[in-house]
Amino acid sequence: MWERIAGFRTGSVNRGCRLSSLPITSLEPGDQLDHYRIESLVSRSGMASIYRATDTRTGQPVAIKIPDLETEDDPVYFDRFRREAEIGKKLHHPGVMKVLPDDDHSRVYMVMEWMDGTLLRQILDREKKLPPERAVRITLSILHALNYVHGQGIVHRDLKPENIMVDADDNVKLIDFGIAGVSGVRRITFTKITDAMGTPDYISPEQVRAKRGDARSDLYSVGVILYEMLTGRVPFTGANAFVVMNDRLVHNPVPPREINPDITPQLQEIIYRALERDPGKRYSTAREFALDLEHQDQVGVDDRTEQRNWKHERSPWPRKFVLYAALALIPIAVFVLLLLAARHF
Repeated sequence: MWERIAGFRTGSVNRGCRLSSLPITSLEPGDQLDHYRIESLVSRSGMASIYRATDTRTGQPVAIKIPDLETEDDPVYFDRFRREAEIGKKLHHPGVMKVLPDDDHSRVYMVMEWMDGTLLRQILDREKKLPPERAVRITLSILHALNYVHGQGIVHRDLKPENIMVDADDNVKLIDFGIAGVSGVRRITFTKITDAMGTPDYISPEQVRAKRGDARSDLYSVGVILYEMLTGRVPFTGANAFVVMNDRLVHNPVPPREINPDITPQLQEIIYRALERDPGKRYSTAREFALDLEHQDQVGVDDRTEQRNWKHERSPWPRKFVLYAALALIPIAVFVLLLLAARHF
């Protein structure tokens, strides 16, 4: 089932009351929201909370996502929430979390199908890295869902382990299409750079350059997720979001086989193809990516300079030493110039 994320908070309210006018923190098990009975809090982020509930008309379990009150008053985030609901109602695929068509609401919220599963993030937090066979199996499930989503003219643009649910058989459901790009639909204007582009650890180089991105941007994110599942860490890191984003523009990642020798040369080559900086050199479709994973014995392994020279590229200490030495000489040079000027006058 959906699992709780550390740090969530709950409030209190009289049980059994109707919740249309109560703050989001007041929902408790047993409370009624329209014709849904709240069972438990599943997760809470800075924007919304998700509850497990029961549809009292059918007896079926559902997931209810309710934006925080301040989010409801923000037109930008409200537009994002509305877009996620609209996209979820249009997509019909076992690999995508379906939003149920129910508009008879006393307040703003979204009703989704219930899935007995776990966020991929929680799996990675618990297990750190996954065996190659399982990592490939989960990746294929993601790619099959993306193949459908992209075929509908939709680009997710924020793929990450937090937005992927995994069931007991490693089937996935993609969630949170709040910043998705849709063909023929205007682009949302965002107030924060990371909201517009996605999550720094997983976004593509073209998104870092403030381009909207296309299906290949999602495939880059899948490459990052596959790298993380196999190695236990993301390929690009840094002290802050901007350093992380810049890292993928100037450096190549540590070859995954250096971290996990169980990764075959063919699987490493597939990761490199997904992480190409130039979208034109990357996998062009989810199906193409999936075919290589399904037939790894037929994947040719390129002699890549980024594989041979990664230590040199990611070891900038000689350049840093020169830079720091130059910076240290600046006050000395200024002092000498001031001294010469004083003597001149």
